[in-house]
Amino acid sequence: MTFQPTSPFPPQGSAQQVAFHRTELAAILSVYGRMVAAGEWRDYGISSLRDVAIFSVFRRTAENPLYRIEKRPKLRARQGQYAVIGMDGQVLKRGHDLRTVLRVLERKLIRTVD
Repeated sequence: MTFQPTSPFPPQGSAQQVAFHRTELAAILSVYGRMVAAGEWRDYGISSLRDVAIFSVFRRTAENPLYRIEKRPKLRARQGQYAVIGMDGQVLKRGHDLRTVLRVLERKLIRTVD
């Protein structure tokens, strides 16, 4: 009889989580950095869940997020796996290419000069 130790944690492959890849985070943090420099955003949070990875953007730490950038791989074949969702839950942009989806946020940086 062989002894097999039990672990309170599930095996590595059993509970896959969705996460942002390094190149995806680079694109998101590029937009985030420009918005911080403009004084629009101040904080962020990242959540990696089973079905979705979320990058939340905050104006202040104690608030609800202004925007959520979501990655849902299950929607890859349909509308696209990336989405930008506003504070009220409205989908502002959805698509297959992250940089294209993030352009909706870059429009916030463009202002008219008086």
